[in-house]
Amino acid sequence: MEPGSVSSEGFLNPGAVVGEFGITPGMRIADFGCGAGHIGILVAQQVGKDGFVTALDIMEDKLESMKARAKAAGLENIETKRANLEVLGNTGLGDGTQDLVLLINILFQSNKKSDILKEAKRVLKDGGQAILVDWKKGGGGFGPPDGLRTDVSPMQALFTAEGFTLVRQFNAGQFHYGLVFQK
Repeated sequence: MEPGSVSSEGFLNPGAVVGEFGITPGMRIADFGCGAGHIGILVAQQVGKDGFVTALDIMEDKLESMKARAKAAGLENIETKRANLEVLGNTGLGDGTQDLVLLINILFQSNKKSDILKEAKRVLKDGGQAILVDWKKGGGGFGPPDGLRTDVSPMQALFTAEGFTLVRQFNAGQFHYGLVFQK
């Protein structure tokens, strides 16, 4: 992933998007490429004190922002961790330990999407879900160049090739699409 990639948090409605994730109290969730934590904080609030969020990013400044947000919100159920998601096992999470893996606006940044999906699949419990939100192609001048974006069909094919099953698609706003996959 390229450091300094375009931030997308201003173009997503975190509350509306998180409402599509099906989060219940007590879940264990890995937030791959957590960024500054706009989504992760909401997720941690929803899983409650019995749940846990592991916020992973390769960029230290993003992790520091997430830590500050968690502290300001009084949340103790978030751990931040620096990880290269393109390297199998680099998250440090155990096999089959997560109920959900969030992939929010990170796959467009990588030329090794299938490696990230392998790590997501490894850490998910059987029946666990991967939530994908990524940039729509042809979305106009906002966000990354169209050449970095992947349409829904090829993205679905990538997940299917890694052994995931599409559960449903959801509305992630004007500039993004949302897909839910099951392990």
